[in-house]
Amino acid sequence: MESETGTAAVGVCWGMSGDNLPPASKVTEMLRENGFTVVRLYAPDSAALAALGGTGIRVVVGAPNYDLPALAHGGTAAAAAWIRENIQAYPTVLFRFVVVGNEVAGADTQLLVPAMENVHAALAAAGLGHIKVTTSISQATIGVHIPPSAGEFTDEAKPFMSYVIPFLERTHAPLLANLYPYFIYSYNPGGMDISFALFTASGAVVQDGEYGYQNQFDATVDALYTAVAKLGGENVRVVVSETGWPTAGGVGASVENAMTFNQNLVRHVRNGTPRHPGKKTETYVFAMFNENLKEAGVEQNWGLFYPSTDRVYPISFHARI
Repeated sequence: MESETGTAAVGVCWGMSGDNLPPASKVTEMLRENGFTVVRLYAPDSAALAALGGTGIRVVVGAPNYDLPALAHGGTAAAAAWIRENIQAYPTVLFRFVVVGNEVAGADTQLLVPAMENVHAALAAAGLGHIKVTTSISQATIGVHIPPSAGEFTDEAKPFMSYVIPFLERTHAPLLANLYPYFIYSYNPGGMDISFALFTASGAVVQDGEYGYQNQFDATVDALYTAVAKLGGENVRVVVSETGWPTAGGVGASVENAMTFNQNLVRHVRNGTPRHPGKKTETYVFAMFNENLKEAGVEQNWGLFYPSTDRVYPISFHARI
């Protein structure tokens, strides 16, 4: 088991909320055929991990929200058991990060850092300290997006993020964030030209001092960097653990817009942001498949592929970031 901390390719989120999805061996084959060298799993699925072993594809694996109480209250013994079962059991898998919780909210946020500390200690004790421990936050935790220089977490998020960020700073781990220009646009389509969301604006739409922003993605990433720095995370790197555009079911959702957003995203993220030029933004596209067990409407229509394995639209993912 190993994990690289250097340059990564654009990754993809492999969700499994469907009853008609291809077997893990086929999905792994598709990942390789399409140039994906990193993948995000929301939970340590045994079939997926077995299929990914020996492929060279790096894996971001989640410790799901339902595991938080045991990992937080069970000490390093519970975390060590989780690591044995879900990491050490797959010695040929290249694990990149363990993501403790996804968009954790409410009272469970009090469990986050204790769980992260225990998983971090268990990995170190197992000789796997190169696998970084982090969590994935919702875009809703960012209270101020525009201008990015005023980026700030919400009052609800600050109490727990003020503990998460110092942990990440101390352990040299990134912060993962699910960032969706689509939702910012779709919640207020009259307040933003869609070109700002799709990377197609012809010039700067938001001027923030010396920095001009042509797209919402960069503005949100830089706002998050500002918010993180305010809580002591000057050296914490932001990883975009989900982003994408739906093909149906909502305002602005179409095959054409999804193709435009995701292809532009792949080309764009290697260049960094206005405040961090050349600092490549590691990014995971949501999602591999349309998932029919998700809530009806827009949630079922984020896939790059149909369960049949056909592409929803033509796109190249072979651009490295």
